[in-house]
Amino acid sequence: MPSTPTPTPTPTPTPTPTPTRNTAPCPPGPAGHPRDRGAGVEPTRRALALGALSVPGLLALAGCASDGGGSDPTAIRIVDYYNTPADDVAINGTFEKCAADLGLTFSRERVPGDQLVAKVLQMGSSRTMPDLLMLDNPNVQQVADSGALAPLGQYGISAEGLTPAVADLGMYQGELYGIAPTVNTIALFYDVTALEEAGVEPPTTWDELREAAAALTTEDRYGLAFSAIASYEGTFQLMPFMWSNGGEETDLDGEGVLGASGLWADLIREGSVSRSVVNWGQGDAMDQFKAGNAAMVVNGPWNIAGLEADTPDLEWDVTTIPVPALGEDSVAPLGGEVWTVPATGNEERQANAAALLKAFVAPENQLYMAGERSTIPGDVEAAEQFASENPDLSTFVEQVSTARSRTAQLGPDWPRTAKAIYTANQRVLVDDTDPAEAFDEAARTVS
Repeated sequence: MPSTPTPTPTPTPTPTPTPTRNTAPCPPGPAGHPRDRGAGVEPTRRALALGALSVPGLLALAGCASDGGGSDPTAIRIVDYYNTPADDVAINGTFEKCAADLGLTFSRERVPGDQLVAKVLQMGSSRTMPDLLMLDNPNVQQVADSGALAPLGQYGISAEGLTPAVADLGMYQGELYGIAPTVNTIALFYDVTALEEAGVEPPTTWDELREAAAALTTEDRYGLAFSAIASYEGTFQLMPFMWSNGGEETDLDGEGVLGASGLWADLIREGSVSRSVVNWGQGDAMDQFKAGNAAMVVNGPWNIAGLEADTPDLEWDVTTIPVPALGEDSVAPLGGEVWTVPATGNEERQANAAALLKAFVAPENQLYMAGERSTIPGDVEAAEQFASENPDLSTFVEQVSTARSRTAQLGPDWPRTAKAIYTANQRVLVDDTDPAEAFDEAARTVS
């Protein structure tokens, strides 16, 4: 079997607060802002500690009224976890222009992704919630449930124009609490030359995937790589196989879920996938593809900048995640961050923060930010325009059109189920436990 060394993760830079004075008009729009993937640093997938939102902590957030960032209602304080050069170009640049147009200033505090939830709890208990708060989308319903977020409808912000699944990312109990200006999902990257040499076409069904992965496996290369790590990343990668097979997060011991986990187990058992996938995050899986240790990889657009920078001579392409049978929809999970307005109790500050958010998420700004960060606009028409202007990302636009929100069915209970899924899947892949046994226990843990 091919040798697959485990890559060393890239350390995350320590973020610092950045006060910013704004001078340019809003919105920036795509004109005059050429897409520059080479300027970006490949971000790792942020696996947040969702379980840290304990019931006592959530209840504490409900009483988090504060003055936001100080006495000046035009100085908007923002907290997020974006920390790459590409993020700064897109996020900071858009806020600068929008804030200036509205007569506002802003400062950003950047928190490491794995510390954001703890930071939210700390800010809630100390009554120092920011005016704008970015959350990873699976966290939104938990924080909204606590009463810590202001409904956006009162500020004239709606989900109009967004795909239903993108709108769902910021919804809780029928009200909109957050907006995701851009989103992402996962698809199947493949080495064009490797497939041509093996005489196989990009797979569209599970049978074709197994056949292609076997044909592409050599002495020094596996056919396929993915992330099956014991974290939310592992669950995120299993979801398209589970959902496309009719599986549901509300029915963990159902045939659709068992079939998806069983497919992964078969691919490992057949030697087409390394057993090391149980230790790989999504960045690690992409590293295997870049190193030539895998001919195909399940991954997302956030890793494209690194792929292009590190392997400029590699000819690669992307197709949607294969489905059980020809003609079925490939249903993947939506990733991405949601911007919210915390309920600080200062109505003037909240209104100003909401006005800044409304400008920030305008379709023309979605196009600009998506281009800079290799993500997909949440607005339907903007996404269609983006696909025509960025053909290398058109597959992700297609995948997003059928994608689902992870919290749409379970709301605040999603993190517990996500953990049950990756725990059961690890038992199947590591211990060779029968999927029926592993997921029957998983279903009992969340019932």
